Amino acid sequence: MKKFDIPAFYRSPIIGPIKEARKNKDPRKQDFTPTLLDFGPVQFYIARHFGFCYGVENAIEISYRALSENPDKRIFLLSQMIHNPAVNDDLQGHGIQFIMDTSGNQSIPWDEICSDDIVITPAFGTTVEIENQLKEKGIQPEQYNTTCPFVEKVWKRSAKLGEDDFTVIIHGKQQHEETRATFSHSYQNAASLVIKDLKEAHILGEIIMGKRPIDEFETLFRNRASVGFDPTTHLDRIGVVNQTTMLATETQAIADHLKNVMANKFGESESRQHFSDTRDTLCYATNENQSATYGLMDTDADLAIVVGGYNSSNTSHIVELLEEKFSTYFISSEKEIKDNGSVEHFNYHESKLDLTEGFLPKLNRPLRIALTSGASCPDAVVDRVLQKVLSFYKEHRRIDTVLDSIQF
Repeated sequence: MKKFDIPAFYRSPIIGPIKEARKNKDPRKQDFTPTLLDFGPVQFYIARHFGFCYGVENAIEISYRALSENPDKRIFLLSQMIHNPAVNDDLQGHGIQFIMDTSGNQSIPWDEICSDDIVITPAFGTTVEIENQLKEKGIQPEQYNTTCPFVEKVWKRSAKLGEDDFTVIIHGKQQHEETRATFSHSYQNAASLVIKDLKEAHILGEIIMGKRPIDEFETLFRNRASVGFDPTTHLDRIGVVNQTTMLATETQAIADHLKNVMANKFGESESRQHFSDTRDTLCYATNENQSATYGLMDTDADLAIVVGGYNSSNTSHIVELLEEKFSTYFISSEKEIKDNGSVEHFNYHESKLDLTEGFLPKLNRPLRIALTSGASCPDAVVDRVLQKVLSFYKEHRRIDTVLDSIQF
């Protein structure tokens, strides 16, 4: 896989060597067991996969290239480059301005943007409408387009569904930048609808089967459907794609359920004419990170720490999985771990910060911590989280000694 030129301060002296050693030993990525770092009084289970993915590193490299190639121009990002505060703060520190926030609310009016400006498309992609708006201003959105190739793959899959006269069902979060972009590209070629979870898939299935009145479609789904969407006809032939950072198991469950609905309605022999099996459109990193999370769940950890941006979809799904087994603390950096032993962590269920006192329990044996991060979190931040936890254990083994002793 291509190696990207990203700033050295994103790299990691602790996590980096572990990842490199695991990659050399397991190049086909078949082993999802975590790496154990034994510091004596505290031990860390380090997930097999986490941190910067291909799309993130590609986006960062292109952003820095835009800076170096245009020293005398104003440079804008359509919205956050990725969902990580450290990366976005760094880009803003270099003078890049964000035109919109993550919900699409305008921070800089369009009439302040001119043809001499540089506008970077973020890794999530953008809508067809915004692309056209930029072109009308004389700006080439493709010049510094950092859209993740795996997001573009979903767009191509959606276009193929449209060509074959299927309606596109998008499993995603309606307000997420990627889902807004995918929906925009999808409805250019096909009737399109966003659903957020398996529960909504069951409701949609009941509408398809006539077990719920069409009026319920209007109430529940109309604001997430493309213009002119007719549930009496557009739900006869469907295919499922997804926001690339959703839970793989849920997307598969949604596809399986809707496939069964169509088989029940039209008969097994005719089901292929009514349900297009698009296969999973998650990105490779999301799949690997979620598999590595299941590897963490097979350990005997006492708690879990997940590092990442609070508005990061893929990170929240890692938290969601780990919460099934461990007390899990979702933090954006080491700064949330206070010197008094408390931690300020994000409760994504209620979208608020919680404070937990003494989150590192005192045991008569080593404390075991599962540690991972989202796909947009720099490994250097995970390093600092590990070092912050170590600061509470004065008699811990030296980091270099522990790294040298690891048996890969």
